[in-house]
Amino acid sequence: MTEKIYGNTPCYLGGKKVSLKDTSFQDRDVLVYGVPWEGAVTWGDYTGCELGPKVIRLNSARYSGYLPELNHMDVLSHYKIGDLGDIDIVPADTLETMNRIESFATEVWKTGKFPVAFGGDHGITYPIVKALSEEVEGKVGIIHLDAHYDNHPDYDGDLYARSTPFHRIYESESVRNESIVHMGIHGPRNKPETGKYAAEVGATTISVREIRKAGTDLTVLARKAYDIASDGTEAVYLSICSDVLDFAFNPGGPVDGNGVTSYELLELVHEFAKLGIRGMDYVEVYPQQDTNDNSSHFVTYTVLYALAGNILSENK
Repeated sequence: MTEKIYGNTPCYLGGKKVSLKDTSFQDRDVLVYGVPWEGAVTWGDYTGCELGPKVIRLNSARYSGYLPELNHMDVLSHYKIGDLGDIDIVPADTLETMNRIESFATEVWKTGKFPVAFGGDHGITYPIVKALSEEVEGKVGIIHLDAHYDNHPDYDGDLYARSTPFHRIYESESVRNESIVHMGIHGPRNKPETGKYAAEVGATTISVREIRKAGTDLTVLARKAYDIASDGTEAVYLSICSDVLDFAFNPGGPVDGNGVTSYELLELVHEFAKLGIRGMDYVEVYPQQDTNDNSSHFVTYTVLYALAGNILSENK
């Protein structure tokens, strides 16, 4: 019988329920945890991403780790997955929640395992990256797959809203801004000042048009992005917002057209992992907006492609 993480919710991909407070995680290769946090909602009642971790787990129960299209790789024959459950966020206290995410992520990074965090909104990325930056000796680089820069100074005074994490990251001395790649950026929900600010701090933008023009073989473009993120850094982190996908592929995400296809996202993630990433997050899946849970299901495709890339990286 599949082990439950809470209630009727199974551990992710049939994994084992583990804790950082004992030795139960030590035989695991991948540690999954949820961050059921939604801070300041930036548009009307488009809400509910705090339900992401639960629904992603529920839908993962349908899957094995077998990927016939990737030379018949069975990811779960190589990796054991441990599910750490969810961070105990405080809905009414943003600063306390950010501190709790950072503290939890710090302990995860110390394990040396490959972590996968499920949001929640994009505000969770800043404390996770902050924890990583304090764990490695040198600088951190980031590949950020998103429709938007998410680098506003604040949202109505909130420094940790979903539209602000990269502004906070830019301010961090342990992240090399020239090794930040905003990839898949597209659409008029961005504002002129966000693109300008990214350029001013030295970050690189690779727009959706550059991805589309690269065609079906995205290996060269993925290498370009990775080379930038890894230059002068000790670790590369991958952060994925669901709205990098076109809304045709992402019914449970913010409404952004002209995004990447599911194929393009999976190919890029696989290539990045083959080149070497330290960990990843996938944020802003909104189950309430998605009757068939298509977006929640697709998260597991993305994670498996990343893990398949890790396996190939380790076996070079």
